[in-house]
Amino acid sequence: MAHAVTANRAQTLFDKLLQAHQIKQFDDGSSLVLIDRIMLHERTGTIALNNLIDDNRAVAHPSSVFCTIDHIADTTPGRPQISRMPGGEVFISAMRKQARELKLNFFDIDDPRQGIVHVIAPEQGIALPGITMVCPDSHTCTLGALGALAWGIGSTDCEHALATRTLRIKAQKQMRINLDGAKPAWLTAKDIIIHLIAQYGAAHAVGHVIEFSGPVVTAMDIEQRLTLCNMAVEFGAFTAVIAPDNKTLEYVDGRPFGAAAQHRESAQQQWLALASDPGAEFNSEITLDTSTLAPAVSWGTSPEHAIPVDTAVPPPANSNGQTDSSQTKALAYMGLTPGQFLTDLRIDVAFIGSCTNSRLSDLRRAANILQNRKVAQGVRAICIPGSTQVKQHAEAEGLDKIFKQAGFQWGESGCSMCFFAGGEGFGQQARTISSTNRNFEGRQGPQTRTHIASPETVAWSAVTGKISDVRLAGHSDG
Repeated sequence: MAHAVTANRAQTLFDKLLQAHQIKQFDDGSSLVLIDRIMLHERTGTIALNNLIDDNRAVAHPSSVFCTIDHIADTTPGRPQISRMPGGEVFISAMRKQARELKLNFFDIDDPRQGIVHVIAPEQGIALPGITMVCPDSHTCTLGALGALAWGIGSTDCEHALATRTLRIKAQKQMRINLDGAKPAWLTAKDIIIHLIAQYGAAHAVGHVIEFSGPVVTAMDIEQRLTLCNMAVEFGAFTAVIAPDNKTLEYVDGRPFGAAAQHRESAQQQWLALASDPGAEFNSEITLDTSTLAPAVSWGTSPEHAIPVDTAVPPPANSNGQTDSSQTKALAYMGLTPGQFLTDLRIDVAFIGSCTNSRLSDLRRAANILQNRKVAQGVRAICIPGSTQVKQHAEAEGLDKIFKQAGFQWGESGCSMCFFAGGEGFGQQARTISSTNRNFEGRQGPQTRTHIASPETVAWSAVTGKISDVRLAGHSDG
């Protein structure tokens, strides 16, 4: 059962975040909470804003609302078009008009602060420890890596949050995932979260808030933690959180929309208190020894269809050993048979980007693989930085030259081909290895076959021309 938030017992991090924002708790255990900040992108945000305007409602606190153009912006070099999605310009024009009329914070395509919504939120200090934050996008859980209570919502809830600065949260169970053991240098947060989803199933955390903890999490940099929390929704979770520590404080310090200088010290003291108390109870716990893991790659059409890169595709069986029709369908879609090794599969496309793995540290690690190497003949390779700022910083370090000399297309920031929106895709049955978070049927184009993996695995596979074990690349951790 989900437990009520009370001050007289040991509290979890989620309890503390919820209690700090709770306006009212209802008999069913749900809570009405204050929403500190709202982020919108042009594909779903325009719907919520249109509904608000049609209902003759005002935005309650315009300065707490942030809008960006990311999902359907053209990301090809130089942005020759506004959008490659049919009708995409309508969404972008609507966002521009709404944001300006309603006096919202707005990062247009040519704004240096533009980028993928979940990349720029931490980058600009919009997401901060201790705040509540929502966005009509399922991967808003990414921002829990900073110790924020952040979750994805629908357009109706978004309209309500815009008009009232409040939302009702259903009672949630809580799950703690402890990452323990020595972490191999090549092992990434992406490998870890894919492994968890594959082992326990994509619905394992439904109705839960996950708290990631343990020495492996503590050792991670903030951008790896963002990747870890990003795919909590692929685990079925409501959201995920990580307790702020000194790395968090260093990361958020001085960000444009962060704490004002005169309030920094008191804010940092409050943020460091955001941790689960000793003895705090969780509904369930998982402990994972990361020293036993291998690089992970998906084989099917769900993130739970994933295996260590050096193992064979499994037979389509569920936990009871019975034939699983969904896995049989996935095998057919992906053109695979049980017993095949992923490392025998030639690829057509290698894609690095998305809110999961397009930050500067991701690009640095991928570039480390690509240095003085070339993409295999016949492979289309693309890198899309997660924000204009990431792109500029990467170019200042010369990472763009490494990507381009290797044979990658170096694009403009945005969501790009993380998902297919009717514009550019990867082609019928094109086998793609991708640093994105979803491998659903048609996710990257009609009949495209997507294998999700870490940026390093994507880069090394681009070089070899087939899905490959990054442990053989001979790189050092970036």
